[in-house]
Amino acid sequence: LLSKQNTLVLHLRLHSREQIIKRNCFKMVRQVALFFVALGATSSASAFSYSAGRSSMSRLELNVVTDPYSGEDAVETSEPVTGSIPIATLEKMIDAPLTVEKKLPRMSESIPFLKRPLALTGELAGDVGFDPIGFAKNRETLWEMREAEVKHGRLAMLGAAGWPISELLDRKIAEWLEIPSVLDAGDRVPTFLNGGMEKVSPKWWGFCLGLAGAIDLYSIQRARSAGLDSGYIPGDLQFDPLGMYPEDEEGKKRMQLAEIKHGRLGMIGILGFTVQEAISKVGVVDETPFFFFPITKTLDTAIQHFSK
Repeated sequence: LLSKQNTLVLHLRLHSREQIIKRNCFKMVRQVALFFVALGATSSASAFSYSAGRSSMSRLELNVVTDPYSGEDAVETSEPVTGSIPIATLEKMIDAPLTVEKKLPRMSESIPFLKRPLALTGELAGDVGFDPIGFAKNRETLWEMREAEVKHGRLAMLGAAGWPISELLDRKIAEWLEIPSVLDAGDRVPTFLNGGMEKVSPKWWGFCLGLAGAIDLYSIQRARSAGLDSGYIPGDLQFDPLGMYPEDEEGKKRMQLAEIKHGRLGMIGILGFTVQEAISKVGVVDETPFFFFPITKTLDTAIQHFSK
């Protein structure tokens, strides 16, 4: 009986020793794995930092310890990083997607046989590398030029809509208000080339200039107070009464691109209206009636004209 008891005690001791050895081996393997995870994260971070940062990170000493606050395993580092980095944080660092800077083309996208201007980095919506004269010398002048482009584009969009509307409705409104119409015999609006600018009331000129000046001063003050690295984009006046500006970054870029494209088309359209009326001596509405009148009226007018 005594022999059996001694044998049982010996077996229990051997089994306990095996469990201790397995536990210690498991801990050692776990510490080695955590060490290599931390080392890989440190190497990935140092590869995308400045040289000074790389040299500092390469001298870090990593020890796997237990965080006293959370009770979780962590990696303790030496200076310049103080404290402990939780393992969960290291896993997030490893799994996080790397931001790779987009390589800019050497040649202009809009004019392939010319080099891309250095200031045009694609940061702003509608940037296709078009600056053949070289107005944008650096980022600051680029933003000033974009401010001017956005302002002119918005005015051109208003003008492109208001020009034909005024030719359609000016005589009716003037007759209703019992005031003389500002259109000439060819139904042309007053311009520097068409003449008739003196027909417009000075009060209306004063109102338009005052409103435009107030908006322009507000935009200049907002641009100067915001700065280049504050997230401000040229032309941002925080004016969105209908709530059409998206919340996500992709939607914002899409809306900015749509505005700058429509603004550029508006500027081309206003130039076309001006040249067309100066040469043809006929209003835009009368020159292209199929854009502004019902098709039946346009066909009736055309039939009457050719039947004479």
